[in-house]
Parts: sequence; structure tokens; C-alpha cells
Amino acid sequence: MNTPQISRRRLIQAMAGAPLLPLASSLASAGLLTACNDSSNGPNFVSASFTSMAAPNLDAPENMATTYVASSLVATFDDKSTRSFQLAYQPFFITGTEVSDGKGGTVIAGGYYDIHNQPIVDSSVSGSERQFFSDCPDGSSLLTVDGASVSGVKGNPVFAVVQFEYATRNQALVSMYGQLPSPIAVLSLDQDKDTGKLSLVKYHNVDTSGVQGLWITCGASLSPWGTHLSSEEYEPDAFDQGANGSTLATLQAFSQNLFGDTTTASPYDYGHLPEVTVNKDGTASIAKHYCMGRISHELVQVMGDNRTVLMGDDATNGGLFMFVADKEKDLSAGTLYVAKYTTELNATSSASISWIKLGSATSAEIETLVRGGIQASDIMESLTADPSDDSYTKIVISKKTLWVKVKPGMEKAAAFLETHRYAAMMGGSLSFTKMEGTTVNLKDKKAYSAISAIKDSMVTGKSSNVPALNVNFPAAINSGGVLEHTMTSGVKDSSGAAINSEWVPASSQFIPVLLGEDLTTADALGNLANADKIANPDNLKFSEEMRTLFIGEDSGMHVNNFLWAYNVDTQELSRVLSTPSGAESTGLHAVDKINGWTYVMSNFQHPGDWESPLHDIVKPVLDPIIRTNYDDRFGAAVGYLTATSSQIQLSK
Repeated sequence: MNTPQISRRRLIQAMAGAPLLPLASSLASAGLLTACNDSSNGPNFVSASFTSMAAPNLDAPENMATTYVASSLVATFDDKSTRSFQLAYQPFFITGTEVSDGKGGTVIAGGYYDIHNQPIVDSSVSGSERQFFSDCPDGSSLLTVDGASVSGVKGNPVFAVVQFEYATRNQALVSMYGQLPSPIAVLSLDQDKDTGKLSLVKYHNVDTSGVQGLWITCGASLSPWGTHLSSEEYEPDAFDQGANGSTLATLQAFSQNLFGDTTTASPYDYGHLPEVTVNKDGTASIAKHYCMGRISHELVQVMGDNRTVLMGDDATNGGLFMFVADKEKDLSAGTLYVAKYTTELNATSSASISWIKLGSATSAEIETLVRGGIQASDIMESLTADPSDDSYTKIVISKKTLWVKVKPGMEKAAAFLETHRYAAMMGGSLSFTKMEGTTVNLKDKKAYSAISAIKDSMVTGKSSNVPALNVNFPAAINSGGVLEHTMTSGVKDSSGAAINSEWVPASSQFIPVLLGEDLTTADALGNLANADKIANPDNLKFSEEMRTLFIGEDSGMHVNNFLWAYNVDTQELSRVLSTPSGAESTGLHAVDKINGWTYVMSNFQHPGDWESPLHDIVKPVLDPIIRTNYDDRFGAAVGYLTATSSQIQLSK
């Protein structure tokens, strides 16, 4: 479908220049990403490390106002030789630009569509009407499909699925957060067979009408079976008590933009786990799994059994959740659990976990409840004042104290549609603040979760902290940290029943190197956290080949947000990329091997989203540069980390 476009929106000059090539144009020929080490082909790869770059500063303000890379990758081989590859960044597009639809027409990258797949128009400024588009690209997956064939692809067909979380504003500069249905797109890419370079050939907007549209899609992951696992965070609070997720007023604005009226959207259709399956021609289908808990889904991680899914919960008084599917590679039915810490978790301790079973269900049976018009009052009572009745359970959700009671026979509906309230009522440790991305280190059987900020419900003495839930820090670490989970088999749930998984977290502890460091006084640039340590980790992805945990920041404490690489063997932390000031590092996906090449996908959101006092020093200098680079701050980049063209010849 050809949609009305704005002719002035062309690809910006920043995307021009010499071709940049993926890491593995070097690494594959060096043996880094081959399936086995064959000594007849030369020295065998042993390890990879990243040379850290300095944070950009006002000596070169242009570096602070773009995606800046001055790091390198060093590969070590079994003959003790090393090779160093200079890294760079290559965008596919800036949102809001015209890109090919593969049918001879163009579409707006990151454009918003209603339930009838018609463009949603920003008419907030008379005479400047245009299609809404997102400045917040987020979760991405890079994948292949057997037998794929896309017109215009001359090399290998490769696909990227990219989702767009929200739009920060309209043309009248009014916030649009959560009010627009999140678009999700498949990019058909042409992978050069000689260099591995990826070029955009076709942009396909996925039809989400069959799943009632998508709600605030944040992080994402690639399933082991090659599908894109999306997310819906900050689910609408059906009780509208300000106790979790978003308000019903936001849902009504969302409903107006999606359906054309304020009443059609049900809060219970959102907060689930969407799954996108890419077709051979670069189109895609989408399903939404209603049986994985209605929580603030960030990026989830499927474990090595193709059944166990570990899920963070981007909320205050959020929890660590786990879903065990009934069948491999099928998330449409299974059992939902919430973690309960049985010993105390803090900055220095390792805490033991027990698992509370919340319920078992199929997606179809929970969706049937939603289609039948189930209401919050049908499921449970949720009171904001103490009823002085022991039949109610006192809980704390999103800093709100509530008294809840499930209606007779509605336990399953409560478990899967009012998951936060029910999990808290059942004794789960709903104690975390902003537990975000989760990833897995299969070899070591470790999982990692980003805790963007250690504050509020995690800190002893705060009104939202519940000491008995055993997540108790003596003081806040506002810049957050990364939590490591040790997984094992043979675990029983809190009732004594065996959990049918060999990938169950049995304990958690924070990684000391990956704890942020708050500053009592801002540094000379304005940073509120040590710029040489992580701050507010968000996206996490692990590379099995490189033994590297990649960490993307969503920080209100660093003047620029960074992408970090942490080697789990050497415990070395390296800064590898800096996003434009005021932007968030998103869309992280570490791809060990696609046709012998390796890629690190990386996007950013909302450049120049200034906060005071954090950006007070840099804003006067950087704001005009960022406005020039990124369409008056309405655009943001989707792309990947590469090696420069000068680094692709590796013959010894």
C-alpha cells in the first residue's frame, strides 16, 4: 500500500559515505564464527576483547551529537597472534525518512497505522499534517528464513525485525507517550556475499490488527527457533488505581488513535508477549501469547530447552517471572511462576530463590476471557483503604498499598490477567525497580537481568519496600546494576511439585563490576554517575562466541548513553559506542553468525531529550547539532555496529 508521504523527508547526509562492513568480514575469515576450528584454514580463534573508547566530550561536540564509535575488537588465535578491527556504526535509516516498500513505492520508516492499516496523521499543526512516526525504535532481531526470496536482493536475504516503542511528542510538542499503537516492521536486507555488508531493500509494516494492535513495545529477543519475541510494557491498570502500569486515560487515547473511539480497547488485551514469524518474502505474521503473565514485559529470554522463558518486569515492585511451555518451540500453553527470595539479596550477597506456581493455561483460554468482556471487578477486589478484614491480603504494587481478594473460582483469570496483584498476593518477591532486559549464557548456565535503578522498593526504609520479601539494600544505587542468576535442574516449586525444566534460576547475585556508581556532585560535563562505569543498564544480550555480555544504557545519569561490552571470563568492561546526547541505547542484538558474519544490532531513541540538571552544560552546544542531524529531534536511528572498510583484509 502506498501511503501519503512528505517529500522533504530524505535520508540525511549523515548516512552517506564509504561503505562500512560487518565485524565478521574480518572475523569469519579468521575463524571466529566458523562452526568448528579447522587448523587447515589457519590459526583458530581463541577469544575476543574490545578496546574501550573514551567518552566523547565538548572538545569535539559533533561526537556527542551522533552515534560515535572509536573502539576496536581484538581477536586472539591459538598461534598467539592477534588481529584488531576498528569499529564503526552503520544506520539502515533514520525514522521519518522514506524507504522502499519493495513494490515500487515508499513508506515512512517508523510510521504509525490504525486498525485498518491506514496512516495515523499528526494534525496538531494546521497546514503541516503528516503521518506520525516514532523517534523511539527499540527491540530488534536479525534472522534468516529457509528458502527466502525477496525481489531486489542480489546476495543473501537477511531480515531484521524492528519495533517502535512510542513517540515522544507530536508537531505541537505535546507528549504522545503510550497513545499510539506501536508499529513493528520487517526489513528485508541484502547481505553482500563477499563483504557481509547489509543494505536495506524493503520495509514491510506488520499488520497487527489481528492482535488488537501493540502496546508500548520495548525490548525484544530472537527465539531459538527464529521468531521475534516482542514485548508490551506498563500494561494498563484495569482498576485505574495507579498501582501498576498505565492509566485508563492513556488507554482511551490509544483506543481513539487505533480504533477511532475511546472505548474499544480493553486493558486486558495489553501487557502480553507478542511473537512475530517472518515469511520467505519478507512479510510476517504475529500472535500474542496471553498465557505468559500480564506484566511490564521487557525483553525476555528463552533458555536452552526451547521451553523455559525468563522474564523481567519493568515496574516498581516488579518481580522475576518464569514461564515453562508445555511443548518445545511453542509458547501458546504452559505454566507461570514468580520468584520468591528466601535469603536476602543486596549488593554483596548471593540470594536463594524458591518459585511460586501462579497457574497453568493456554493462550486461547485466557484470550477467550478477554473477548468475553471480562472486567477487573469480575476477577478480584482491589481496595486502596484497609477493610479491617483478614480475608484480604495486603500488598504493595508501584509504591501503592492495596488490599486484594480473588473472587471465587477466578484464580486463573487473576494469575494471567492481574498478574502483578496475584503474584504479590501469593508471596512473590515483587520488590524490584525496573528489572529490564534478560539474556542467557548457555555454556555457564547463567542468566543476566538488568536492574536499571536500585531504589524505592529495593531499599530498606522506603515505603514501597517490604523487608520480608528479602530484596533489601541499605541505600539506593540510582545508576543500577546487572543481576546474575545461576540456573539448575531438579528444582521444586514452593508447594513441593517438580518444575519441568533444567533451566530454573536457583540463586541471584549482583556482578560487582556491573554496579553503577552515583556521584555526590556532578562532574565537569554534568554526569551524575561515574562515566567509566555503567549507569541504568537496560538492553542486555550475550554473545556465546565472544563470551561477551553487551549492555545498553537508558540513563538519566550519563550525559551520553553508552553501549558496553563485558567479557565474563576476564571481567573486563569496555565502552564500545556512544549514542547522541539525550538518547537511549536500544535495539541491542548480538548475532554470532549469519552466513559466517557477525553483527551487533544497535538503535537509539529520542536524541536531544534534555534533562535538567544533567544536560544543562551541554545542551546549548549540542541541541542545534542534534536538531540538524536528526530532523529537528523527531528522528532516530536503526542500524548496526560494523568494522570499517579498511579492516576487512585479514590474510596472514
